[in-house]
Amino acid sequence: MEKKQDKISIIVPCHNEQEVLPLFLEEVEKIYKQMNEKYNVEFEYIFIDDGSKDKTLSILKEYAEKNSRVNYLSFSRNFGKEAGMYAGLQHAKGDYVVIMDVDLQDPPELMDEMYKTLIETDYDCVASCRVDRKGESKIRSAFAHSFYKIIRKISKVDIVDGARDFRMMTRQMVDSIVSLEEYNRFSKGIFAWVGFKTKWIPFENINRKAGTTKWSFWSLLIYAIDGILAFSTAPLALSAILGIILCVIAIIMVFVIIGKTLIFGDDVAGWPSLACIMCFTSGMSMFCNGIIGLYVSKTYSEVKKRPQYIIKTKHINE
Repeated sequence: MEKKQDKISIIVPCHNEQEVLPLFLEEVEKIYKQMNEKYNVEFEYIFIDDGSKDKTLSILKEYAEKNSRVNYLSFSRNFGKEAGMYAGLQHAKGDYVVIMDVDLQDPPELMDEMYKTLIETDYDCVASCRVDRKGESKIRSAFAHSFYKIIRKISKVDIVDGARDFRMMTRQMVDSIVSLEEYNRFSKGIFAWVGFKTKWIPFENINRKAGTTKWSFWSLLIYAIDGILAFSTAPLALSAILGIILCVIAIIMVFVIIGKTLIFGDDVAGWPSLACIMCFTSGMSMFCNGIIGLYVSKTYSEVKKRPQYIIKTKHINE
């Protein structure tokens, strides 16, 4: 019996990527021709226009008319990369599914090795990770390394340092990810949480081929905080521990003040230090309340049951 032709779905989130989009399509089409000849596989591209303000959607429409492999979903506004990846996973029909960035920092040629590994071994996912961060500022790199160390220690998911969203997964793993309908998504954690056997392919960092990054330091910091809140309750435990420590210190200080008053009769000195202590405890109280507030806000987002995204227009080939 002739082997069924495998289809590989490639999900590509895009936000204002008019400069690099043609370069990406040119490169990925080269890989398609090579893999089609070598393995007799079919590709489908699912581009997610995440509320772009430039000509990204116009370019996608133009390519969709010329190339039957090109599909696109266009959001009504910018919902974020996480929503884009989730939408792509929901619409992907392939036997194997790839997630990759459009900026060509994810080497398309790795897809050959990924597919070969999945069909020849018992791996369910082949993912990529950077072995260096050339081109990034030292501060940004230091914060990134710190984030991976922290989240591995305080959560039950093992996220590899330098892990990229660029990966190829089996249909079974994709279906498991899509079944998780949580609103506050952190895909790197979800990929690890669902389990399945993953092989990691290391590669050296590659600079963006065109356009500018949409991830500022602050947006990455907020994303990191979201990841910690999504997969760990350690911050809540930290706030409770800090509260206990401050209560113990306060009790000790009460006895110290009583002792000094009884022994030395010193009952009025120390107002500057008292003011500092009050500011410190007030700050810690606000910090702990802030942690609790973040968890409450995430819960609030979940219970509203709003959709992850809204599609304005789409082109999906059947």
